[in-house]
Amino acid sequence: MDQDSRPLVVEIIGPIAILRFNRPEKRNPLSRSTLEELESSLSALLPRDDLGAIILTGTNDVFASGADIRELAQLNPKSALEFSRFGQGLFQSIADARQITIAAINGYCMGGALDLALACDFRVASSAAMFSHPGGKLGIITGWGGTQRLSRIVGRARALELFVTAGRYSSQAALEMGLITRVADPVLDSAVAQARALMAAATFS
Repeated sequence: MDQDSRPLVVEIIGPIAILRFNRPEKRNPLSRSTLEELESSLSALLPRDDLGAIILTGTNDVFASGADIRELAQLNPKSALEFSRFGQGLFQSIADARQITIAAINGYCMGGALDLALACDFRVASSAAMFSHPGGKLGIITGWGGTQRLSRIVGRARALELFVTAGRYSSQAALEMGLITRVADPVLDSAVAQARALMAAATFS
């Protein structure tokens, strides 16, 4: 498969692995195939002792748009539970990673993509990024750990507001509530610099 057509592109720069969601024409959905590609990539990267950081980012003006709604519509109770557990396990592997994990949020970060970002150690966003959990408008709630992680990071009241209203929040609003740790442009450069600084500090600590 040509690299440009893959849903996830992996680039290794020294001790840093950059994983880029690569379906901008579809708003980078976290479809089953994309999650399986992510699982495969992480299975290869997480055991590597030569990697100190893993950065997740998107393409153009989209970080990722969450689960594919068309796929969700085809799920029955049994397959929905399986898909939820698959996503939970995958995102937990990011939360448990030995490496530093950073979400470099370059644009829209919606639904399950926000769950993914929450599983990372750090979240850095571009000034044009936008955050939302739109499931409330669709009568669904995230099943990939976001309900737990979000309340721990921003507090119960803020998390409840975000889930119930399905509102959209700018980078500045996300920074003020503690959802992200930094606003920076270009965001990937900032994430790489942060990763290098953290790795250097860990080496001499």
